[in-house]
Amino acid sequence: MRTALLQSSGRPGSTAENLQVLDEAAGRAAAAGAGLLVTSELFLTGYAIGDDIGRLAEPADGEAADAIARTATRHGIAVAYGYPERAGGSVFNSVQLISADGTRLANYRKTHLFGRFEQEHFVPGDRPLVQARLNGLTVGLMICYDVEFPENVRTHALAGTDLLLVPTAQMHPFQFVAESVVPVRAFENQMYVAYVNRVGREGEFEFVGLSVLAGPDGIARTRAGRAEELVVADADPAFLVASREANPYLEDRRPGLYGSLV
Repeated sequence: MRTALLQSSGRPGSTAENLQVLDEAAGRAAAAGAGLLVTSELFLTGYAIGDDIGRLAEPADGEAADAIARTATRHGIAVAYGYPERAGGSVFNSVQLISADGTRLANYRKTHLFGRFEQEHFVPGDRPLVQARLNGLTVGLMICYDVEFPENVRTHALAGTDLLLVPTAQMHPFQFVAESVVPVRAFENQMYVAYVNRVGREGEFEFVGLSVLAGPDGIARTRAGRAEELVVADADPAFLVASREANPYLEDRRPGLYGSLV
């Protein structure tokens, strides 16, 4: 499945403008043959916008979700987008996957909140494994800091995730996560990982870009630089099957030796 990574911080504080940016990117991604477009963390509203996070938060089936479903159907492309989700009296840092026919396939709430800013504005999710079937692949959802916990990604591997989508807001000086940790996660778990970052300065944060689609061989299929960019690469199921046969990490595990860790 050809996958497009939208490395952009959008227009922080303006849902309407971000929906326009997303629509334009979806058109370009579809024209490049992509079947899936993935955005950065909290793309819908912006990340470092303080208490406006709560004001702009929407339910999973809110107006923005409807608008993105229309974008998906208009361009014939699935979309995974980061947004602040309001549910009852709580706000979650979430990512939602919408199919090319506008169906809401999956919604994931970030389980590991990073730093004081996130801990003050969000409630952590409590469901670590969220998956959906898309174009013949099992797609998993995760957000930023979540991928830095090896147990999280291994849970997806054991559940059969083929392509793990990770909208992120990776900031300086932690760029080694994009450069090194993510490709290693893809290799040790034998899956594709699409890690899609924000870029540039936003409030007190400097986002480092370097979005990547890493393959099960640990090699980047595409990598963005440090500017706003749309990059595209393939998640090849045939290569995934061959790689898993050549690298049987999951079969060679001995959980009895380290089961207490998980």
